[in-house]
Amino acid sequence: MSNDSSTSNKQPEELKPEDWAGEMGLKWLASLSLFEEMIAPIGDALLARADYQDGEMVIDLGCGGGATTIAIATAVAPSGKVMGVDISPDLIAASRKRAMKSGATNIDFTCADASTVKLPEAPYDRLFSRFGSMFFEDPVSAFSNLHALVRKGGRIDLAVWGPPRENLWMMEMMGVVRNHVEIPPAVPRAPGPFAFEDLEYLGEILDSSGFTDVDIVGYKGLQPVGGIGATPEKAVEFAFASMAVGRALRDKGDAIFAAASKELTEVFAKHHQPGKGVMMQGKAWLVSAIA
Repeated sequence: MSNDSSTSNKQPEELKPEDWAGEMGLKWLASLSLFEEMIAPIGDALLARADYQDGEMVIDLGCGGGATTIAIATAVAPSGKVMGVDISPDLIAASRKRAMKSGATNIDFTCADASTVKLPEAPYDRLFSRFGSMFFEDPVSAFSNLHALVRKGGRIDLAVWGPPRENLWMMEMMGVVRNHVEIPPAVPRAPGPFAFEDLEYLGEILDSSGFTDVDIVGYKGLQPVGGIGATPEKAVEFAFASMAVGRALRDKGDAIFAAASKELTEVFAKHHQPGKGVMMQGKAWLVSAIA
């Protein structure tokens, strides 16, 4: 199947991928600790799988607020280095401050589009990405560029979301949203959080980009929607403030937004665990391949 970015692979306008260099980067930054708490268990599993060693040179793709970059820097110290790459200048600025505060001296950051970035210290030994690789308009071109940044025999480790139906936090939220606003079905393989739910498609992309020995394992676990200890109300506030569906609801007016918020609060309440938060099932793929 073709891997081009023709109109058949575009997202519906209502759920068009957000501007990670602008609006979405700012949203992530505004709720940074909540996002990180929600996906930290998956990131920890990916870091354990990658098993970084002293001396390795690593790229952290889509580094967000820099938490994984700092963790990798610790693992490859004292002689290794890590380069955090993100398209959001706001997140890169926050990451630099965070890294400085951590005391790590083997970290650098660059604000760039990973699909075209050129790094003067390339080739690196390793590439890591926790949910930063699913938004490329032309994934084969992007992964081919990333392949060129990693030495021959080097390894990439990615975490990508599994199928929406196995991510209860998304399925139940979308069920509520569709009760109040018409949302077209998601386009398979379109850039977005679930672009790589289809492992055959992901395998085609990696193969076409020059990667070999693809190895994929599933991760499944409960995730705290809206952060650790969030009430159902706070979880709804987080979901609608940080995801495109919240904007779609707001566009329909205050009454519809309020009704959807009330309904989703009731749904989240069923999954609330005192002291832990709104704990809902998540599924991700942990992917490794050789350059």
